[in-house]
Amino acid sequence: MIEIKNVSKTFNGEIKAIQDLSLTISPGEIVGFIGLNGAGKTTLIKMMTGILRPDSGTITINGYDIVKEGLKAKQIIGYISDSPDMFLRLTGLEFINFIADMYHVSDDVRKERIKYFAEQFNLVDALDKPMQSYSHGTRQKMMVIAALVHNPEVWILDEPLIGLDPKSALILKNMMKEHAKEGNTVFFSTHVLEIAEKLCDKVAIIDHGKIVFFGTLEDLKKKYHKKDDLEKLFMEVIQDE
Repeated sequence: MIEIKNVSKTFNGEIKAIQDLSLTISPGEIVGFIGLNGAGKTTLIKMMTGILRPDSGTITINGYDIVKEGLKAKQIIGYISDSPDMFLRLTGLEFINFIADMYHVSDDVRKERIKYFAEQFNLVDALDKPMQSYSHGTRQKMMVIAALVHNPEVWILDEPLIGLDPKSALILKNMMKEHAKEGNTVFFSTHVLEIAEKLCDKVAIIDHGKIVFFGTLEDLKKKYHKKDDLEKLFMEVIQDE
């Protein structure tokens, strides 16, 4: 479970990126996070994962306060950032092992998980090559493996499907569904509304640092007179605020 209560974040003393935001994502839910560029999506995700500190309010991950109990909270989070361009001088295997070391994943367990994910994403031949030689999509797949190698309870994913080929995107979406079926929490941002419609139990729409809608897409359609065009529906929600 992710519980966000009255969280605010201001940059340079004047840019209000997040404004008194509250949101609860329950176990077993897949929640899509939707908003225009600059709406506050990445800022909120970075606070949820402990990269940024809220100015006020609290964020708890399965009961652990991300500020006061940061280490315990981070141990149960699987996080994919909005950029896969990091640690590029390492090989894919070195990078995944580095992450596995931080999460104290045993040698036997990590070997099994790396083998499984590498086969799923067709990365077996890429593991021993430096990540700077990878395409964007291959780097993104390595980020997925690194985020999941410790079998985290809570997945927080910032645009995880960008750059993935259709087969890899489908594999990740199926993994997200299975993870939620096991009673875990999945929270991810996306610009593709069709993905949200097909994959998510609920959507959270953010505009100017505030949640302007949280619920099922069916509820959203009913509120706006059963509109079927998701893009027009989204824009109507934003314009209403």
